[in-house]
Amino acid sequence: QAGVSRSVAVVTAYLMKTEGLCCEEAYAAVRAAKPDAEVNPGFQGQLKLYEAMGCAVDTSSVLYKRYRLQMLTERYPELQDLPREVFAVDPTSICQTPITEVLYRCRKCSRRALFRGSSILSHTEGSGPTAFARKRITDSAQLYGDGREKCTSYFTEPVQWMEPALLGVLEGQLLCPKCTSKLGSFSWRGEQCSCGRWVTPAFQIHKSRVDEVRTLPAGNFQAAKT
Repeated sequence: QAGVSRSVAVVTAYLMKTEGLCCEEAYAAVRAAKPDAEVNPGFQGQLKLYEAMGCAVDTSSVLYKRYRLQMLTERYPELQDLPREVFAVDPTSICQTPITEVLYRCRKCSRRALFRGSSILSHTEGSGPTAFARKRITDSAQLYGDGREKCTSYFTEPVQWMEPALLGVLEGQLLCPKCTSKLGSFSWRGEQCSCGRWVTPAFQIHKSRVDEVRTLPAGNFQAAKT
């Protein structure tokens, strides 16, 4: 029976792609032709992801990156020997940053590039203060009606410089690799954004600790405070 569930998932994905069917419709069509056909929960999740990405495999998609990170704790419970491709390339690497890329640097030392704009994993805005009903509502959670943004942190994919802090540890602080000032925190179990949304896993860098830097042609840089 090995590979049966995988075969059903492949046929379902094929029907989604070629016939323009949604996941449920394609799976129902397979079951109609073969009543005993089944896909396990893991493949069901992948089919939902495939549908959400428009029936295309886009490894740069926020949806794909977040799904891959969520699967890591299941496949690597000890959080050791994680695949290298999980970590975004360090933006300080030579010839790795396109001239139109947005970079984020440590605000304190103003020198260390920390992550690219493409590493930010956006999330659906939460319900605000009501999401913090079980605990004291902090100032960061009361960002409604005063013009300030509701999300006070960037949630990113892990970057290469974070690797020593992340391996074998469920949660901890994220420090600038240059000046060691605190940038934020991480938790493989998830953290709550100031907007109220729970993000899992979470690699959170406070916006107040970084500056946005837009790279320009000829190697010039123009910094803009976030």
